[in-house]
Formats: sequence, C-alpha cells, structure tokens
Amino acid sequence: MDARLLVSLSGVTTRTLHRCAHLAAELERRHVPLSILHVARTEDGPVTAWVRTRAAAGDSVLLNGYDHRIPPTHRAVHLGRKAEFAVLPAHEARLRLIAAKAALDTTGVTVDGFAPPRWLASPGTVQALREHGFALCADQNAVRDLVTGEIRRARVQDFTSQSHRTETVRCFALVLASARAARRGGLVRLGIDAADLSRPGLRQALLDAVDVALENRAFGSTYGSLRHTAPA
Repeated sequence: MDARLLVSLSGVTTRTLHRCAHLAAELERRHVPLSILHVARTEDGPVTAWVRTRAAAGDSVLLNGYDHRIPPTHRAVHLGRKAEFAVLPAHEARLRLIAAKAALDTTGVTVDGFAPPRWLASPGTVQALREHGFALCADQNAVRDLVTGEIRRARVQDFTSQSHRTETVRCFALVLASARAARRGGLVRLGIDAADLSRPGLRQALLDAVDVALENRAFGSTYGSLRHTAPA
C-alpha cells in the first residue's frame, strides 16, 4: 500500500517566518502540503496571519500547546518547558486547553487536532483532549483518532531525536528512515523546527527525505486529512 507523507513544521516565529514560507513553497512545488504545529497566541500578528493563510490554502494546523514559557506545575519539570503536556494530570491539561481554545477563537485559527510539544502527551492530556472535542492527537509514536479510538502507529522522524549525532549522520539517518518508512507503506512522518531551517544541511536533508519518500510511492498528505480516510 502506498505511504502517506506527513511533513510538520513547529516553532514558527516572526524571525523564522521567511524561511518557513520558503519551505512551504518548496513543498508546494512537490505537491506536498504542510502540517503546522501552532502554539496558541492571543496576538494577531504576522505569524498568526501566515498560519491562517496556509490553512486556507489546504495545509493542516495542529495545536502545539498553550504557552511553552510556563512550566508544568507537576513535579517532573526536568523535562523542560518544551514538554508542556508531557506529564500533566487531566485537570491541569484541561485548564491549558481551555486557555488555548480561547486564544484560538480570538485569532480565528481553526485546528485539525493536537500535537504536544516534543510529541509527548500524558494520559491525562489525552483524556482532556477527548473532553474538549479534539478529534486527533499526534504523539511521538502514533496518530490517535480520539473519536473512534483507532491508532496509526508511526514514529516521527526529526532532528531532535538524533541530537547526540553529528549533523552529517543526523541528515543521513533522516533520509534513510524516510525511505524505509515509505517502502513499508502506512505513514511517513517527518518533522522540523523552524530554527533548523537556518542550517542549510538540515533544511536540505528534510527536502531529500521528502523526495526519497515520493520516489518510493508515498504521497503528500496532512494530519487533518487522516480522519477522513480508512486506516492503513
């Protein structure tokens, strides 16, 4: 069965926006849509406007948390601020989701699901997502349909999971993993942080991983579209 290629982008800021737009254009040229991991913001600035524009053009938007600057109050804070939902109990996850949904309503951004920072979601977070009407949660190892309970198992391939390696090895590993996943069928999940787009080697490795997946009969898709198709 042909694979579905999902490319996600996180960490979009005003300083990285021009590089993000260039990546989106490169993917458009390959007929691959983008899935944007969006942190809820109350201000209606250029990043939010760009996200709305991309969503109108067919890209997917996933809520990527409320505010990464606020550490979880749970004792396991050593995971860091970017693991905002990694260890939260359900009641605290509910509070952050309420705040995030209010911020999204303010800026007019509609999301297709939830992808936690560092792809780590606690069981309490998953419970809170269901209670607040989220239909999809994409974590490190799977994409979960929160309505039907279906789980599509596929690990995210990104550079953070290979941080202990040299850049050359990390790039090679990403391309190789993409090729293998595409040949197996199912989901090919590639991710990049906007900050890494300033590094030509990492940016090119992502595009090479996209190209090798397409060469192995994967086709571009989004996280949002997964709920409209039968599981692989």
